[in-house]
Amino acid sequence: MPTTDLVLTGARVRTLDPRRPYAGAVAVRDGLIAAVGEESDVRDWRGPATEVVDLAGATLVPGLADCHSHPVMGLDMTTGTDLSAVRDLDGLRAALAAAERVDGWVIGFGLDHNVFDGRPVDRSLVEDVLGGAPAFLRLYDAHSALVTGAALDAAGVTGPRAFAQRSHIAADADGRLTGHLVEHAAMELVTAVMPRPSYAVRRARLVELLSAMAATGLTGAHVMDIGDLDLVGAVAEDTVLPLRLRFAPWCMPGADKDTLDELVSLQGRGGRHWRVGGVKFFMDGTVEGGTAWLDHPDCHGQGTEAFWPDPAAYSEAVRHLDTAGVRTATHTIGEAAVRHVLDTVESLGAGAHLTHRVEHIESVPDDVVARFARLGVIASMQPPHTAYTRADRTDAWSVRLGQTRAGRAWRLRDLRDAGAVVALGSDWPVAHYDVRAVLATARSPRGAASARAGLTGLEALEGCTTHAAVAAGEAAVAGRIRQGFRADLTALGLDPVEAPADEVAEAAVRLTVTGGHIVHRAS
Repeated sequence: MPTTDLVLTGARVRTLDPRRPYAGAVAVRDGLIAAVGEESDVRDWRGPATEVVDLAGATLVPGLADCHSHPVMGLDMTTGTDLSAVRDLDGLRAALAAAERVDGWVIGFGLDHNVFDGRPVDRSLVEDVLGGAPAFLRLYDAHSALVTGAALDAAGVTGPRAFAQRSHIAADADGRLTGHLVEHAAMELVTAVMPRPSYAVRRARLVELLSAMAATGLTGAHVMDIGDLDLVGAVAEDTVLPLRLRFAPWCMPGADKDTLDELVSLQGRGGRHWRVGGVKFFMDGTVEGGTAWLDHPDCHGQGTEAFWPDPAAYSEAVRHLDTAGVRTATHTIGEAAVRHVLDTVESLGAGAHLTHRVEHIESVPDDVVARFARLGVIASMQPPHTAYTRADRTDAWSVRLGQTRAGRAWRLRDLRDAGAVVALGSDWPVAHYDVRAVLATARSPRGAASARAGLTGLEALEGCTTHAAVAAGEAAVAGRIRQGFRADLTALGLDPVEAPADEVAEAAVRLTVTGGHIVHRAS
């Protein structure tokens, strides 16, 4: 065979290829896997320019993918003060009092709903420590924010607005705006006037972020937004993107035929290690924000409406894209939302099998679980989200849903046992991007989901490899270590299938290879 660019040896290779489950060495040429074999084969693969890396007993697995992430949009979403460590209102007030101002604004992110301990989210709880500064505090779910009166004034918001999507500006019983902005359209009124990092800062942060992601073992991400394609394209021309990025631009309520055709025309746009592939929808919002679409109201009487005011219009948009051969992913939290998406895909016929996916699926009954495998709908789930709930179900998510629905939290194992494809991700910046934590919490869910069994070690690994490839429509080129497949590879200091979940979360990442390029090497 021709000499290769890279040879990885001294490893226990877990290929996930049923033709050859294990090997001892792998060769890479021109970004693809050129050969899979044993130590004795290495001499035949190497040439004068071949780089040989001895992995010294590490376990080599197919490159790990995050099946739901926002690495480009997240650059704006994580600007300012990180509030993710705040646990109560006193802690929030202290953090805001000390927060750095950004062009006069206080901008924060990662704020946990549980900080309010059941109180309404209201600017009156924090305004006195901000000295009149405009503030925008994004809650952890990324679907709502708390803003101050000064921020509302800067945006010219003086009262409720009507939106094409299910979104609102909260007001109290007296009509006073509380500063709680729920869902994208409401938040965008204020983000449009907020300070934003410069192009140079965003570019530098993107490279830094993707490199940090690769250092956890990630080789790819399914990006659930359009990001900034010009920025990504410019970076990709100058350097090797450490992660392979697959973008799914949003389709929002009100989209007409021209909008849908424009989304179709975007498909396939890309460059080295990035491309547009798919479209993202929202069928509902979040449990904590009262915008999850449920069969029955939550404890506050909310959660009975879809994000698309006319759900039938959503179904028609999906049908239009499916006819054009476009894959879709739909954000669905509540059981009514999940059921509507499944009904929509079922109406498309057998040709839609393993083409469309449902994101999140936080609480669903048995009859809904059983439909995923039968319809060939991919379940895309984010195990780290379970950490925002509590085992005793006193958290905001569980209280909103009630005991019965909270008892159905994140049914990863049930979906796998029913035969569904289950792809795994983090939803960064909602949860940390560390893919080792995704693998670990998939096996050992936390909080309200901790009473139910998680995935096996092998199933968790498949969720970030073979099942991730199916979710992206790339099972013929990715997700396994097989000759001719992409040379996306992750080397860990332990076997992620056999090691305990808590050890996987802390596993040493020896090497990360994306498209044949070493993008992370342990020092």
